[in-house]
Amino acid sequence: MNLRPLHDRVIVKRLDQETKTASGLIIPEAAAEKPDQGEILAIGNGKILEDGKVRPLAVKVGDRVLFGKYSGQTVKIDGDELLVMREEDIMAVVEK
Repeated sequence: MNLRPLHDRVIVKRLDQETKTASGLIIPEAAAEKPDQGEILAIGNGKILEDGKVRPLAVKVGDRVLFGKYSGQTVKIDGDELLVMREEDIMAVVEK
């Protein structure tokens, strides 16, 4: 990937959402909502504070994260749909 986020931005790839319900019903792609989980592919250097210092990000490449449904800006790179968002748009890291 030739995309390097700046400052407190991260690049996230949405994870595929389940196409079956717990009861076994198959959800057609047109009716499925966009997933609100993704994997971080790249991170910036950190947030620049008012005093000029740089605070490193709390997330790292490979983390699985939760974010808001309308968070970030969608971009297409090499046929993949990716999200560019600020660290503050991430709500949680999913621990395994």
